[in-house]
Amino acid sequence: MQNDAQHHAGAAAEAPSVSQMAMPPAPATVELAARTDRAVKVYGTGETQVLALNEVTVGFERGRFNAIMGPSGSGKSTLMHCMAGLDRLTAGATFIGDVEVSGLSEKQLTELRRDRVGFIFQAFNLIPTLNAIENITLPMDLAGRDPDKAWLDSVITAVGLGNRLKHRPKELSGGQQQRVAVARALASRPEIIFADEPTGNLDSRSSGEILAFMRHAVSDLGQTIVMVTHDPNAASHADRVVFLGDGRIVHELHAPTAETILTAMRAIGD
Repeated sequence: MQNDAQHHAGAAAEAPSVSQMAMPPAPATVELAARTDRAVKVYGTGETQVLALNEVTVGFERGRFNAIMGPSGSGKSTLMHCMAGLDRLTAGATFIGDVEVSGLSEKQLTELRRDRVGFIFQAFNLIPTLNAIENITLPMDLAGRDPDKAWLDSVITAVGLGNRLKHRPKELSGGQQQRVAVARALASRPEIIFADEPTGNLDSRSSGEILAFMRHAVSDLGQTIVMVTHDPNAASHADRVVFLGDGRIVHELHAPTAETILTAMRAIGD
C-alpha cells in the first residue's frame, strides 16, 4: 500500500490517452460481489498530501476472476485495501455485496472480513506453530464455526495438499505454503477473495500452479477473486483486468492475454 502512496501531486492531471478506451462501470443489473462509488483516498496534508484514489467507480461481478494492474503509485493496492475494509476511504463509498463497508464500525469491519471476505497475501501469513489444516481452518475456529466438511475436502483436494496437512509451515515449500494460504481463503466459502501479489514470492512453477488453482476456484467452484498484480502472465489468468493510473481507472481488458496486457501497460506508461 505504501508504494501506492508514493503518488505525485499531479494526480488530477489528464489521464493517458488509453483512457479513451476505458469501459464504463458494470450496469446495476449485474450482480456485483464488490464495488466502489466515487472512491477517494488522500494521504497526508498540505504539501505532503497524496491523492491515491481519485473518484474511482468500479464493480466486480460475482463468479469472476479480476485483476487490478497499474504502475507503482497508481493506487491499485490502495483500491483493494479500501474495498476489503483494510483501509478507510477519505470520501465516496465501497461495498461488499449490499453492505457499505465505508460506513461500518471497527467491530463490524472485523466481522465482515471474518465472515464474508477471504485474503491471500504475498507473505503467506501462516501461523508457524500450527500445521497446514489448522492454518486452513483458523478463521472459522476463531469465529466459532464448524467448517462445511464436503466443501473443505473439495478445497484440500483441489489444492493438492492431502498428504501435507499435518506439516507445519517450515516443513513446506514456498509454493506449498501459498497453497495453504489459498485454501485458508477458500475454506469458509467467502463472498469474495482479495489477493495482493499472491505469487510475488514464488518461482515460476509454483506461481503457475497457484494461478491455475485460483482459476479453477473461479471456473469450477464459483468463487470471486480480485487480485492485485504487476505480472502480465499472472493477470492473463483473469477474466478481466482493470488498469489504474494516477489514482483513476484508465483502461480495462476482457479475456486478456499476456500480450494484450503488455500492450496496455506500455500505453499507460508502466
